[in-house]
Amino acid sequence: MVGSSCRLIMTSVLGIAVLALALSELTVAFVPIGGGTSTHISITGTALLQKVTETCQAVAEAAGHEFKPTGSSPEELVQACLGPTATGEVSGAKFHSALQQVYMQNGLVDRDFVNSAPHHFNSEAFLEGRGLIMEGMVAIKANIREENFQAAREMLGRILHTLQDFYSHSNWVELGYTEPYINLIRPDLPLENLADVDTATCRDCASGTCPNSILPNILNEKKLTSGYMGIFSAAKPKGKCSHGGEADLTSAADPRGGINKDERRLDNVALHTAAVNAATAASLQLLEDIRLAAGDNAFLRMMGIARSSVVCFVIDTTGSMSDDIDEARAVVYEIIDSKKGTQDEPSEYILVPFSDPDFGPMIRTTDPDEMKREISNLKARGGGDPPEMCLSGLQLALTGSPAYSHIYVFTDATAKDISLKDTIIALVRSSKSTVSFFMTGVTGRRRRSLRASSFEDYRDLALASGGQAIQVSKRQLPEATDVILDTSTSALVTVLQRARNLGKEETFPFTLDESLKNITIYITGKSITFTLSNPAGVTQSHSETSGKLGTIQTVGNLRRIRLNADMQTGTWKIHIKTNQPYTLKITGQSTITFIYDFVESFKGPHPGYAVLSGRPQGGQPATLMLSVLGRKGPSSINVEDVGLVTVSGPETISNSTTTDMGNGDILVTVESVPEGEFVVFLRGTDKVSNSNFQRQSTTQMSVSKVIIQAVVDSSLEPGKAFNLTFSVMTQGSDGQYSIDARNDKNFPMSFPHNIILTSGEYSNATLTITPPADTPSGTDVTLTMEVKSSNGVDSNYVVLRFSVVTKITDFVPPVCEVVSVLAGDCPRDMSQCGHFQWQLSASLTDGNGTGIESVSLRQGDGTLSYTPLTAPVIMANYTASCCSQIMELVAVDKVGNVGKCYHSIEPSAGPPSLTLSLPLWLCLLASVFVTRL
Repeated sequence: MVGSSCRLIMTSVLGIAVLALALSELTVAFVPIGGGTSTHISITGTALLQKVTETCQAVAEAAGHEFKPTGSSPEELVQACLGPTATGEVSGAKFHSALQQVYMQNGLVDRDFVNSAPHHFNSEAFLEGRGLIMEGMVAIKANIREENFQAAREMLGRILHTLQDFYSHSNWVELGYTEPYINLIRPDLPLENLADVDTATCRDCASGTCPNSILPNILNEKKLTSGYMGIFSAAKPKGKCSHGGEADLTSAADPRGGINKDERRLDNVALHTAAVNAATAASLQLLEDIRLAAGDNAFLRMMGIARSSVVCFVIDTTGSMSDDIDEARAVVYEIIDSKKGTQDEPSEYILVPFSDPDFGPMIRTTDPDEMKREISNLKARGGGDPPEMCLSGLQLALTGSPAYSHIYVFTDATAKDISLKDTIIALVRSSKSTVSFFMTGVTGRRRRSLRASSFEDYRDLALASGGQAIQVSKRQLPEATDVILDTSTSALVTVLQRARNLGKEETFPFTLDESLKNITIYITGKSITFTLSNPAGVTQSHSETSGKLGTIQTVGNLRRIRLNADMQTGTWKIHIKTNQPYTLKITGQSTITFIYDFVESFKGPHPGYAVLSGRPQGGQPATLMLSVLGRKGPSSINVEDVGLVTVSGPETISNSTTTDMGNGDILVTVESVPEGEFVVFLRGTDKVSNSNFQRQSTTQMSVSKVIIQAVVDSSLEPGKAFNLTFSVMTQGSDGQYSIDARNDKNFPMSFPHNIILTSGEYSNATLTITPPADTPSGTDVTLTMEVKSSNGVDSNYVVLRFSVVTKITDFVPPVCEVVSVLAGDCPRDMSQCGHFQWQLSASLTDGNGTGIESVSLRQGDGTLSYTPLTAPVIMANYTASCCSQIMELVAVDKVGNVGKCYHSIEPSAGPPSLTLSLPLWLCLLASVFVTRL
């Protein structure tokens, strides 16, 4: 299907100007992920953006805010959604990133399940296709309940692809249907009138492009069929329709041709358009079901509509850490109290304690008062031997925190679990999170030591993530934690970051643009002198604590330079002189930023790009998909240069060729990848201020000749073993390679610890993981697997996410029955409605299901009350002003099935009261009119 057709549909589907503008800027940018002619991404974008906008509007209005985005950019949509009264910068990066995850997983169905009929509703696999959708919806709802939003997004992308394919690959629209087939997301309703395997469904189409080759009797009898698809075989049942297209071998077998509506052609314009419309409406239905089950706030969090800042603390709780815990507590209190009501207020708080041998549990909350209580409960106790389980605690934080989180580790000990170091680096690269260590001294204590080599392990991890490794005494710690206040902000960007293992005299130029606020320079190291100069030539040396350019704070091995608010834009320079190792980092707040992924292309009927889970392949060009965000959307930015730059050692910049995919998305190809660790570097012009800018990614990356391929094709079930087949290849030396795999829940696993590889050939192996029988449904499991050469020179990793979902048999939504409506007092004259009220009484039941978990108002400004949810029959009572004439009630059971009741009154002459008893079951019923005689 082509993007142009989708754009014609968008405005009619959305019906609101601001959303149409947003879609015209955003959706086309993601088309390449699923192939240049596919509308999967456009349809998904249309539905997601409409549903997000509807939800934002509902949340804003419920909070008493007017929902009026000032423009069409993601930043402006997020600003309006989070509340117009909150001050500060708002970044749309999380929203963009969430959309990208959905789009990527949507496109990957064409790679990972290209030959699976149920994933595409090919070959009349209707029951199996619906089974995939329902399994996915159950997993999404369970994931959201457990706040595993990334897993929910990834599954959402996959099942939307399958749902959308039904309308393109079946004869639904040829049968004359214009509305979605609700039964696909309602397993309690049967799939009816399916053509059986012996029923012929198509006539021969020699040209392959007939307008409609469905047999007349199939159309007359409303029989449902879909095209057979054969990538490796031309076999299909006699008389059956084919999918069609060059990749479908069955399309050359009688009856020839195909019925897919994937692309807009001259012979199928009307059918293609109808399929796109139906697929869009079906996507909206599925999203609405998930929204109602999750609630508005959780739905928006799943979609990345949240303030950028996530505060995550990993804290050593052994005996000597009492002072450190007190300081961490003070920092949390200051963050909460000073940033409340601003856009810098954290969207989530995470706390992970560790000691030896214990670590965890991870505590996650969006409630600042709960975070205060949890960190106040931390006590320093135990200890005795210096090493602690620091990296185990950090692993929990990395797998449980959203991507791009800032994680702060407090410890005064080395890591006992240093064997996790490679796993931590893999998780850092996968999540793009930043980790900073606050390591306090041990003056006067014997039980702990700060060996330089152990501190270097923390420094390595900090540098790999773009964070800081700060070494101070316990007395100095309160001064060093200003770094946390600096970085726990919204719209934080990195302008420049460099590291030197052997210090020397060196000058680093960097560009500051007009959009940057709160610019801070960090230097970590010992015996360092430096001079800072602005574009006008004004200088300030390291010895001037308060100078013309900013203020300088020195604590332990950290130097923190905060530039004055009236800083000059243009090219600045910092001249550093030392013979010791050091790091340099320059940050600020700005909505001009970028997100990126290393990708690889894939072939097939619908070619596209897939995100690499591990390191890019060595010996060949590297490819990135990069999205640029500006203050007024991507159109306000002009990108001039994208490259890969080394962070440590002699600076090497690998330039690239770029392909503008439209609307801020850029496909970047780097022919010559730097040796060692590198980051992404971007330069451009901000059209709003006409000033040059530069930005840099924080996460270091490198290439590998080892390739690991693995696909998670289903959820895990508690108590049952799951076999994951994976393939490994090397472009390097033949020989024995080691395999190491870990999961963050410590579920039992078995796998071969070694594999013999021949260069250029894949070898297969199997990993078995078994979640315990008592694992809660919705649990997210992160598996990290590393394959390393025998000499340790080359390695690669893959990070996979599994969802543990309990198999359910309850697919029937709750039932609502209206018992009575009292609306006779409502006047015909609406100017008088404020003086009168109407009432409704309803009963809610879940039959033999799991039980009703929540009851809420979807529409209506009245008051809702109900009896305890534990009762077999729940009585709900609603009272509202006669000015509020619509009531919609939502009941959700314990596995996420959604039942809805809709009721409307229209005042007229009639009796004083009317009693009804109507079953209302997950449908919008006709309005009930109260008439007056």
